[in-house]
Amino acid sequence: MDAPIRDAYSRRADEYVEHLGSMASVHPSDTQLVSAWAAAQDGPLLDAGCGPGHWTAFLAERVGEVRGVDVVPRFVEHAREAYPEQTFEIESVDALSAAPASVGGILAWYSLIHHEPGSIQVPLREFARVLRPGSGLLLGFFTGPSIERFDHAVIGAYFWPVEALSAEVQDAGFDIVETHTRTGQGSRPHGAILARRRSNA
Repeated sequence: MDAPIRDAYSRRADEYVEHLGSMASVHPSDTQLVSAWAAAQDGPLLDAGCGPGHWTAFLAERVGEVRGVDVVPRFVEHAREAYPEQTFEIESVDALSAAPASVGGILAWYSLIHHEPGSIQVPLREFARVLRPGSGLLLGFFTGPSIERFDHAVIGAYFWPVEALSAEVQDAGFDIVETHTRTGQGSRPHGAILARRRSNA
């Protein structure tokens, strides 16, 4: 999955940063949800698929230690320039460098939307590997009535029914805490899943 995603986003990285690379572009409901989730975690946190780094910086202001990782070198370069006090690394969500049970929470905000249904377990199980038992995972994604590929502006992405993606999260070793959906004029339906790393998984 990494090469096509990396290449597609690399070609449009500067455009992405300009239009979506700040908290000003984030829906207020998402800001509130992520802020409340982060406050309940016992760091360090990982912003998996951090893009331009704005969520990493946002989290760091609230909880302290946060590390951002992304497969797109231009995103990591921008993040390091924009937020020099934070740590950013070029890493795939499919193969994280973090040690087992070393992370206190993972934000994966639209980081898995390009994974095919047959490969979605790879990053989810990687999240389970690095999270401490009882720690939280927060996913943001496009939701819809069926698992369906669509033409995203950068590279093909997927709609997921909340129930279907929740089942994948559970299969990877998590308990679902709560789910959220939001629809709005001119935007694709949004979903969020809050989950907790199962202690006995």
